[in-house]
Amino acid sequence: MLLFARKGLLPAFARCVILLLLTPTQGDSTSSEDPEQSSKIAQPLELTPKLSSQLKLHAFLLWSSVGFLMPVGVLLIRVSHVAKSARSVKILFYCHVASQIVAVVLATAGAVLSIRNFENAFNNTHQRIGLALYGFIWLQPLIGFIRPDRGVKTRSAWYLAHWLLGLAICVVGIANVYIGLHTYQERTGRSARMWTLLLTVEVAAMAFVYLFQDRWSYVVRQEEAALADEQSEGSSVTYPANDHKEVVVVSLAIFGDRSMLKQC
Repeated sequence: MLLFARKGLLPAFARCVILLLLTPTQGDSTSSEDPEQSSKIAQPLELTPKLSSQLKLHAFLLWSSVGFLMPVGVLLIRVSHVAKSARSVKILFYCHVASQIVAVVLATAGAVLSIRNFENAFNNTHQRIGLALYGFIWLQPLIGFIRPDRGVKTRSAWYLAHWLLGLAICVVGIANVYIGLHTYQERTGRSARMWTLLLTVEVAAMAFVYLFQDRWSYVVRQEEAALADEQSEGSSVTYPANDHKEVVVVSLAIFGDRSMLKQC
């Protein structure tokens, strides 16, 4: 019964997300009907101390969610695939789940902050991508919640969908952080070059770890295989010197017996 309820929950949520994305917003109709208001929205923002702190908090929440915790969760679950003990796998799995739950909570807080305090006309790329991301960020834990048991035929399809969606959220989310920094610089006239550089360094480091992880596990497996081969060769080595000594002892014994027979 619980499994049926979980399976029915996912399509219902997916339909809600699709309807939300396809429904034209008030900002879109207003921008198409009133060009003066659209140009007014595109004008530079007058930053008050309150608005500045809200923008910084919004940027921090979304960077922490899609720019840091979600990629870290992806790396954690990849590390668990090469863990040697069941205890390590369990710890890494729960760390993955915890990081994703915190990421969803932070993204929700950023969405609530933007809805309550910012102009949500959805007439720019950053807001539109952000709206789609909010839906898929909530869809991803629901997919994780309906995870089939091991050995079930749908397990492979579930794993592929969960992995691809999680990876897409990370990539598109990080791209939207870049777009948000560019929009902030464009609308306020303030430079965001330092934050862009720091984000680039972080993304490059995570990408390096993500790509190097499989290569490193391959190197470790090769070293373990070479060590096992050396041990197996060492256990089957013969010692010619000892064999030679045994032959000499046996020949001496034979010749000794013959000499005793001659004396007799």
